Amino acid sequence: MLFIPPTPPHSKISPEKDGDLKTQVEKLWREVNALKEMQALQSVCLRGTKFNKKCYLASESSKHFHDANEDCISKGGTLVIPRSSDEINALRDYGKRSLPGVNDFWLGINDMVTEGKFVDVNGITISFLNWDNAQPNGGKRENCALLSQSAQGKWSDEVCGSSKRYICEFTIP
Repeated sequence: MLFIPPTPPHSKISPEKDGDLKTQVEKLWREVNALKEMQALQSVCLRGTKFNKKCYLASESSKHFHDANEDCISKGGTLVIPRSSDEINALRDYGKRSLPGVNDFWLGINDMVTEGKFVDVNGITISFLNWDNAQPNGGKRENCALLSQSAQGKWSDEVCGSSKRYICEFTIP
């Protein structure tokens, strides 16, 4: 027979203490999830490449713009959004190594909502632009941006339904 001693009156758990315990457990779960995210991000960086506070991972297949972005989101990132000339150069180098023979790939930039107003996939207006000569030139028909290797990293607009390779970016916290 198992003997369970009675709980002394001073050790009863008060609602305040119980709330503190619950808060501590929730905090620990958040920390565990943050560590899992960091571990996943590190594996992305190991498979791809790291530049500044971003990791890039090249696609293994071609997809339409929307499907490419959904694929990046499902992995915890977005289609790549270059913010500087240095980043363009890093992307070109990585693209040459990871996407050999691929001339252009999707960027996370489009003007689907308002013609001529290019925004990133989060809807934020793009301040850094790197358009090739006479680009963008597709009017309402071509609303998604590509980075062209043959044009030294310059951008052009393209029909979003075209099937292209792409690079996902992941922000390192």
